[in-house]
Amino acid sequence: RHWVLLIVRAKRETVYFLDPLPGNRVVDEEGKNIVNSAIKIYNSHIARSGRKAPIWKTLPGTPKQPSSVECGYYVIRFMRDIIMDPSLAFEKKYAKGKEEAPYPQEAIDEVRNEWAEFVCLHME
Repeated sequence: RHWVLLIVRAKRETVYFLDPLPGNRVVDEEGKNIVNSAIKIYNSHIARSGRKAPIWKTLPGTPKQPSSVECGYYVIRFMRDIIMDPSLAFEKKYAKGKEEAPYPQEAIDEVRNEWAEFVCLHME
């Protein structure tokens, strides 16, 4: 299986798709239907009619993994970079035409170490 990151901004009815694999991949219809249904449920809970369908935006400028095994670490790194940026300007950062180089090994090792420390801490 392959990891991707979906960022759901329910109030804006917008979903962002970040994929670390090179190429122009799209969200499968089943995944899209699940998220669209969740946004409809959210709208009904806040008594808003909302759009006919949420807006889906693929952000192709994400760093791309060099082989087929790093996707989990790349997605974790995406999340880390997004939350550490106080401006939350990920849409602009990962826009088309601004594709970033693959993460350096140190950046991947950093999230590997953080993940390992977290797991070890909660296993005790």
